[in-house]
Amino acid sequence: MKIGILGLGLIGGCLGFDLRSQGHHVLGVSCRQSTCEKAINLGSVDQASLDLSLLASAEVVFICTPIGLIVPQVKELITHLPKAAIITDVGSVKMPIVEAISPVWENFVGGHPMAGKTDAGIEAAQRNLFVNRPYVLTPVATTPSNAVTIVEEIVRSLGSIIYHCQPEQHDRAVSWISHLPVIVSASLIAACLSETDPEIAALAQNFASSGFRDTSRVGGGNPELGVMMAQYNRQALLNSLYQYRENLDEFIHIIEGKNWELLAEKIKLNHQALHNFLE
Repeated sequence: MKIGILGLGLIGGCLGFDLRSQGHHVLGVSCRQSTCEKAINLGSVDQASLDLSLLASAEVVFICTPIGLIVPQVKELITHLPKAAIITDVGSVKMPIVEAISPVWENFVGGHPMAGKTDAGIEAAQRNLFVNRPYVLTPVATTPSNAVTIVEEIVRSLGSIIYHCQPEQHDRAVSWISHLPVIVSASLIAACLSETDPEIAALAQNFASSGFRDTSRVGGGNPELGVMMAQYNRQALLNSLYQYRENLDEFIHIIEGKNWELLAEKIKLNHQALHNFLE
């Protein structure tokens, strides 16, 4: 199968590696000639170009651009594609994307692989990134079943675990487990930077180890991606942040009141509940 990838960053590069290993002929388009050359040299794509017309022969096209570029890029891309071509995306927000693209391209299947790295760019791409990771598909009532089936087959070949839900459900769910952690983690780093005693600040930086690394990792990631998450999933993220603030205030009150038994009970319950998210 000829498969196109529009956007040869981390996710596009990883997709290219895996799809080529499945025997597909992969066509890549990037906005930078240097990225096209790197993608070919690394073996992520068979052909690469700055020109969207390269994808005209693709049967399926994965849109792997930043969230804000997905809709305008698709509207430009469809002028080059036959009506039978299937388009899917990898954006971490689904409702505004599905609402904008589905009316103009029937064979569109919203998608989101729940996998990634803090490093960005084609240089950070690796094989098997999607193995045993959730991959969410968000078809709507007008999405042709055969388009969904073909995207499912490709996703399954990546080793991913497929989930289906409505775009709005997706956005509410990822606001909790993906977008909220980015903002919370960023605020943790900002809070640490607010220490005014240079000696204490230096000690904190020297002492930082696995605990700080684990809780701060996503907050120090790709700034563009963090902003796009907040901009395009604003209301769901705000709802999650309001709830998080309430829970944080509760912990503050417990500690202010020296209610150690209640604190221990809450941490115990959280520890038990964590298994529901990270089995």
